[in-house]
Amino acid sequence: METFAAHPVPPHVPPHMVGDFSLFTSPGMAPTPNGDPQAASAVVHDGPPIFYSPVNTRDGRGTWVITRAQDQRRVLQDPETFSSHRSIFASALGESWPMIPLELDPPEHGKFRSLLNPLLSPKRVMALESAVRERAVVLIDRIARAGTSCDVMKDFAFPFAVNIFLRFLGLPDDRLDEFVAWATDLFHGDNVKRPAAARTIIAFIDNLAAQRRAEPVEDFMSFLVQSKIDDRPLTDAQIRGTGVLLFVAGLDTVAAAIGFDLNYLARHGDDQQLLRGDSSRIVLAAEELLRAYPTVQMIRVATKDVDFEGAPIRKGDYVSCATMIANRDPAEFDHPERIDLAREDNRHTAFAYGPHRCLGSHLARREIVVALEEWLRRIPDFRIREGTAPVTYGGHVFGIENLILDWSATGEAS
Repeated sequence: METFAAHPVPPHVPPHMVGDFSLFTSPGMAPTPNGDPQAASAVVHDGPPIFYSPVNTRDGRGTWVITRAQDQRRVLQDPETFSSHRSIFASALGESWPMIPLELDPPEHGKFRSLLNPLLSPKRVMALESAVRERAVVLIDRIARAGTSCDVMKDFAFPFAVNIFLRFLGLPDDRLDEFVAWATDLFHGDNVKRPAAARTIIAFIDNLAAQRRAEPVEDFMSFLVQSKIDDRPLTDAQIRGTGVLLFVAGLDTVAAAIGFDLNYLARHGDDQQLLRGDSSRIVLAAEELLRAYPTVQMIRVATKDVDFEGAPIRKGDYVSCATMIANRDPAEFDHPERIDLAREDNRHTAFAYGPHRCLGSHLARREIVVALEEWLRRIPDFRIREGTAPVTYGGHVFGIENLILDWSATGEAS
């Protein structure tokens, strides 16, 4: 786990508003065998609706933490006061350019969103579904033929999610392991690995753009290099910012969601049987699992001084809207600690909220549902392999690894 040198608490933060909580360093956030970092984050609901956490970013900076879902929605719907441009990726290089459209504010955000929306619309996702399902079937059948146990992140979740992303980019998957390693170093590496991974990814995106300019094909990057905003071709920086966002968003989050879902079902045989008995329940169940196991902390930057629910937020302050905190808000959900696969009217924010709601949410949903449908169809009753323990962790993007599932007659964990 990374070590953090906390920045001093700014003098405008009242001492009584400083809270002892961090998505990086609090109990349950460091790599933990059999952990549940999303549940561990719910401890904040025992305290004030907003507080200042001195260490709540990868670079050791503090953030204001918004705990109530309704307050998070207020922040996320107010880009004039709470900007998205904080250069999450570029900061690893000491630079300050936005991932597009995630880190653009209106009106520029809307222009790029309108350009990209058709590529990830529900209609487009429906057209992609047969390829998504085919890939899931190939991977799971290979696992089933190989034996009665697997490391589900390495053997299924990552190869599945990354392959879909590669198809979207128009790339073969023979570099899949290499791409996953880049993403792992970027999201979870130390202060040496992160910049190195960032530079590698930038070089890859820039080279791919150059190739598609010379020889366009039917893929996302060709679309970008031929696109225009305000009747002008996209600049190299705009293409880079958009390509980098697609790369990092497509590599980590869907795979992590599938891993958390299968970890839950491996530990809750009744719910596993419920979905096996009626696969039509999987769509609703996937929404509840998205609520219970989201993976992303969204951070905004105050553009001006503002008093927010009694907190003296000043221009330049970071404001954290963590999905895992909002999704455990007892004011928003009945018994938020309980995972109810039949829960309806599920207003979770796993895909964020407001103008920056996740552009790829339709595709991510279908990937998760298809993964669960085909896994349950092809793999017998499964559980955590005896003698093993999945490792979970918090941070900017929550994750799970060493998830060894077993469907042999003797694999049940004690």
